[in-house]
Amino acid sequence: MSKSPFFKNIRFPNVFVLLVIVFVSCALLICINFFTIKILSANRAYANGESHYSKGQKDASRHLITYLYTKDQNQWKLYLEELEVPQADGIARKTLLKVGDNKVAREGFLIGRNHKDDLDDLVWLFVNFQQVSFLAKAIDEWGQGDELIFKLFIVGQEINAQIKYNLLTPESQKKFLDRISVISDKLTINERNFSNTLGEGTRKIKNLLIITNIVFILIIVLSVCSYYSIMVKRLLVSKKEIEVKNENLIIVNRELDRFVYSASHDLRSPITSLKGLIEITQLEDDIDQIRTYLGLMHKSLTKQDQFIIDIIDYSKNKRKQVVMEPVSLQELFNEAISQLMHIENANRITFTQELQVDQIQSDGLRLKIIISNLLSNAIKYADINKKEMFISVKTYFDEGYNKIEVSDNGIGIKEEYKDNIFEMYFGTNKNKGSGLGLYIVKEAVENIQGNISVFSESTIGSKFVVTIPN
Repeated sequence: MSKSPFFKNIRFPNVFVLLVIVFVSCALLICINFFTIKILSANRAYANGESHYSKGQKDASRHLITYLYTKDQNQWKLYLEELEVPQADGIARKTLLKVGDNKVAREGFLIGRNHKDDLDDLVWLFVNFQQVSFLAKAIDEWGQGDELIFKLFIVGQEINAQIKYNLLTPESQKKFLDRISVISDKLTINERNFSNTLGEGTRKIKNLLIITNIVFILIIVLSVCSYYSIMVKRLLVSKKEIEVKNENLIIVNRELDRFVYSASHDLRSPITSLKGLIEITQLEDDIDQIRTYLGLMHKSLTKQDQFIIDIIDYSKNKRKQVVMEPVSLQELFNEAISQLMHIENANRITFTQELQVDQIQSDGLRLKIIISNLLSNAIKYADINKKEMFISVKTYFDEGYNKIEVSDNGIGIKEEYKDNIFEMYFGTNKNKGSGLGLYIVKEAVENIQGNISVFSESTIGSKFVVTIPN
């Protein structure tokens, strides 16, 4: 039985593609989250470093002002110690800009009171993302701050020199205080801009991360749902296919039981007849009567031979794959007619051929079975009472299909038999055929995706039309 066209036309997306989408999406999501968290961690480290930078600068300014008025050397030492924090960060920035990651830059960050566990993130973010807008702006603010730190350092050196050589006056103290205040105010603005820039970048990254997570989660959810839906549909289709196959199997088993029963009967019947004829012949002395018995034996063997041929055709049609190839209809007709001339009254029949189509693309084995059985039936069921008996063969192309037409003026088919002639072992005259011929023809036609129709009138004749896809 052929598979239902419904199942043949169903196409599913490749589930492997969906699994790849899920795997890639998960991998990308993990990578994006990892690097985003790393960036946010580095931003946090820079914000933390900025607080040390700002505190160091402010403490240095405070100690310098105290030193300016008290001339206490401890205040000078504290000033230098606190100023070293932003100076070391500045060295790290300049080194990273020039040569990238190295020992000097890392030591600068450590002196700048950054935690040692944050060094990798600080260096990684600077080296890989220094061209990103928000970080580039923050680095620029950082550079401006370093210039102001250098100015503060110069002011400190000038104050120290005047104190050392006892040149400091109240007026110079006031000037130095004003210069320190101006530098501190500018640094405060600069440090605030640095923090704000990092904060803005962090917020953008957070929003981008949220959107990215939502998109990838949607992709994963949709892919998983699609995969689940496809698998459910496939299971349903598989269930339907199994049900169809089970139904087909029941039909095939029923046909097989019927075939075995009928085949055993039809194979034994000629043998029984032969045995009886042989026994009668052994007792007969009349030569003419013996010849009559021999003729009956020949008929019995011919019938059995035809039945075996039908069984072989049935087996080939069921078992062999359909092979599409160029086939000559002219050759098939000529071969079939020559092989069927041994049938009784075949030499009295006029065969005519009108072949508008010869070469077609189809299955040669099935076409041979179809043509041979149709011609064999036409010969067997010829009307011997008619003065002229004919079998006409036509091939032509019509409405996109190749058509084979076999017609005769034989005994025809009675109206009550027409609906059953293609059933297994249905025969209007068991003495003329096995009842397999038209059943095999129907199966062979369906195997090549064609169809067969019959037009017949009792005592007038029959016409079989086989339609084959082009």
